[in-house]
Order: sequence, then structure tokens, then C-alpha cells
Amino acid sequence: MQFKHITVAGSGVLGSQIAFQTAFKGFDVTIYDINDDAIKKAKERIASLEGVYTEYFKNEQDAAKSAQSRIRYATDLAEAVKDADLVIEAIPEVEKIKQDFYKQLGKAAPADTIFATNSSTMLPSQFAEYTGRPEKFLALHFANHVWQNNTGEVMEHAGTDPKVVQEVLDFAAAIGMVPLHIKKEQPGYILNSLLVPLLDAAQGLWGNGVADPQTIDKTWMIATGAPMGPFGIIDVVGLQTVYNIVSTKAAQHPENKGYKAIADMVKTQFLDKGKMGMGTGEGFYTYPNPAYLEKDFLQP
Repeated sequence: MQFKHITVAGSGVLGSQIAFQTAFKGFDVTIYDINDDAIKKAKERIASLEGVYTEYFKNEQDAAKSAQSRIRYATDLAEAVKDADLVIEAIPEVEKIKQDFYKQLGKAAPADTIFATNSSTMLPSQFAEYTGRPEKFLALHFANHVWQNNTGEVMEHAGTDPKVVQEVLDFAAAIGMVPLHIKKEQPGYILNSLLVPLLDAAQGLWGNGVADPQTIDKTWMIATGAPMGPFGIIDVVGLQTVYNIVSTKAAQHPENKGYKAIADMVKTQFLDKGKMGMGTGEGFYTYPNPAYLEKDFLQP
């Protein structure tokens, strides 16, 4: 199958980026979300991304400026997927929400439509049975700031048709990603198998009162030469996503009180105050000029 029409379900930070990148590379894209308010925010993100792309891709100005014309929006799922060759799911990292979504999607989408989850932490096999087409289901995972961090991790489950895997690998390349084939299910793929333990450790140090976020970030940046520390990364990922992941771990491991404590800290100190990370201008740092970019941040 040669993909032409792509639906991105979920218009958060990463969903909007996936949609814009796909339209930037010439595909027709539909962004689906649950209500008009979510769509309004999606349109604002897409408009902002046009500026990002025109600045970043100096030699592809026409493609950057015309991408929005290839994006439409829908709050009705059947309408959103009626022509879809591929649906990329980028909805919240909550298992029940994803299960319910795939039950609806399997009934609404054409029989030939391929489904791909962008879940950062969950396995395709957790949802395959709910899709009604497990052979046409797999994971396609993107990194935040997809135009720059252009990894496309393609991870199958045991029942995925190998032809579908190849088609999605080819699609990832077609939208400017480096296609990375993960041949066996691995929680966190490659990227997050490396990244999540770092973020978990940083949150644990903060939650246990060992050090404040800036001190933790300084330590990592000085010792490794990294351009930002774990709490800077958390701001990029978004605090709602981090909260969802930590809350899931708290529910799965009630004996570990640390997860719930961290989830409560994130909720009360950040989410309840509208501090969602880089996307809202404030998280552990304030944007567009976070402290870790200041010249003296790493100085004695």
C-alpha cells in the first residue's frame, strides 16, 4: 500500500508535531481530537510549528508554508478516518483510554487501514486485540522535536504482518525520519529504554529531597556534556505525560510509595498551576529562555 491519507489521533505536543511533519513532507493529514477546545489548541500548535519549520528548514520554505493547507481537523472519529491509509495514535498514556479508543477505531476505520501507536511506554500487544486487526497494528514512535530529533522507531508485535512492518518503515523514511526497526517488543523501545531510567532516577532524587531539579540537571550536564538535564527533558516531554506515566506506575506498584509521592508533587506544584512544561512556557524552567541555557548555569 502506498500511503496518501494519514490521520493523527491526539493533537497534543507530539501529535501536532507528527501531523505537521507528515504534511510538510506532502501527505494529506487529518488531526482528530475529542472536542472543539482540543482542536482549537491543535490549530494554535500547528500555526506555531509553521514558524519553527520556516526557521529551521531554510531551503524548504515553500513546503513549510504550505503544510497547513494539507491539514484538516475533525472531532468525529468516523469522519476523521474515512479515507485513512494509516492512523497514528498519540493519545494520553493511560491504558484504559487507549483500549477504549482502539475499540472505537477498529469499528470506524476502513478494513485496510493500518494502525500505529506512538505510545512511549506501552507495548503494541497490550492493544492488538482491541483493534480488530492485530496483523495491521504496530508501534511507530517519534521523539519530541521530530523535525530535529528525527527517529522513527517501528516496533511490531508477534502478530504483525511483516509486509505492514515494511510499509511503515518506508513511510517513516518518506516523512524524513530515520527508520529504526525494533524486531522484538521492548517496553520503551530503544530511546525510552535509555531515557526513562534517567528521568525516573532524577524524579526519585527530587522526590526524596536529595537535591533540587537545577542541581540535578547541572550535575548531569557537567558530567556528561549533555545540552540539557533530565528536568529540562521533562519540560520538553510535557508534565502531563510524565504525570500519567508516574501515576500508572503508582497504581501498578502500590508498595512503592515514592511513585505516588512524585505524582502528587507533579500535580500540585505544576499541573494544578497550569505549568505543563515548555508547551505552556513554564515547567521546571521558564521559556523561551530557560536557565540551563544561560552562560553561567554551569559555572562555579
